[in-house]
Amino acid sequence: NTLSPGDQVLSLICGVFGERWGKIAEGYGMKVERLKVEAGQPISLEDLRKRLLEDKDRSIKAVTLTHNETSTGVLNDLQELVLAVREHGALCIVDAITSFGAVPIAFTAWGIDVLVAGSQKALMLPPGLAAVFMSQRAMSAQEKSKSPKFYFDLGKYRKSLDAETTPFTPNVSMIVALKTSLDLIQQEGLSTIAARHDRMKRALRAGILGMGLKPFVHESHASPTITAIIPPASISVDQIRRQMKERYQIRLADGQDELKNKIFRIGHMGYVFERDILMTLATLEVSLTILGHRCPSGIGVGSAITELTAAGGVVSK
Repeated sequence: NTLSPGDQVLSLICGVFGERWGKIAEGYGMKVERLKVEAGQPISLEDLRKRLLEDKDRSIKAVTLTHNETSTGVLNDLQELVLAVREHGALCIVDAITSFGAVPIAFTAWGIDVLVAGSQKALMLPPGLAAVFMSQRAMSAQEKSKSPKFYFDLGKYRKSLDAETTPFTPNVSMIVALKTSLDLIQQEGLSTIAARHDRMKRALRAGILGMGLKPFVHESHASPTITAIIPPASISVDQIRRQMKERYQIRLADGQDELKNKIFRIGHMGYVFERDILMTLATLEVSLTILGHRCPSGIGVGSAITELTAAGGVVSK
C-alpha cells in the first residue's frame, strides 16, 4: 500500500518474521536487500546506519523490521532503529504484532511510518483482525502506490473512515470483542501492563535458570512477551513438548526453520499473569524430571517467586 513494483526495500532480519517481510515485498515485485544477524541477536544499529549511509542516491524506499521477533524471543530497539531510518528518509514499516499492547511504543514521537498489529496477541483476542497505523508520510506514499490491490486497499479504508464505515463487510463480532479488550487494557493501564509483562519475563527466566536451563537470548534484548529456551543436552524439544501437552495440556512452541528442534518457546503476552508463569514452571520441572533432568525440587518456582517478590509481589487474575 505504500510502494510500487521495482522499488528497493531493505529488510532487517533477525528471525523468521523479519524474513517474512522480505518475502512479502518480493511477492509484490519489490527489489529486496536483506540485512541479517545471527539468530538470537538483535538487529545491529551500527550495521543499519552504515548501510543507509552508503545509499547516497536514496534508492532504498522503505525499511521493514520486526519489533519483537517471536521466532527467537528478541526485542529490537525500535526507537533507535526507526531514528536511523528517518535520518535516511526511507519509510519505516514495522511488524509490532507481538509487542503492541505489551511494550511501550510511541508511534508518532518515534517517527514510525507504518505499524501493523494483530488481534491474537497482546490484544487478547482470537485471530481475525489487523490494525494498521500510518503516518502522514505513509498516507502520501499510499496515494502514489502502483502495487496491485483490491480488498486490502488502504485508500478505500481512508475514504470510508470519514463516513464512519468500512468499504467491505467487517468482522463485526471481533470488533465488538476488541472494544471489550481495549476496555480491559484501559482499566489496567498501559504502564502497568508493560511492567507486568516485564515481571513475567524476569520471573520465567529466573525459573528457567534455576532449573539449570539456558535462555536462548541474552537478558539485554530479551522479549517481554515470549521466551526461547535451549533444552538439556540429553532431552529433545519434541520430548518436552509431548510431555507438557499430554500430561498437562500445555502447549509449548517449537523453534522455527533452522531452530526447529533446537529451542522451545513459552509465550507470555496479553491476558497472562504470574500464576500462569508459576504453573508453567512447575509442570515443566515435573516433565523434565520424568525425562531424566535433575535439579533441586521446586527450584524453578522458588527462583521465580524470589524474583517476583523482589519486583513487588505476585499479582494474579
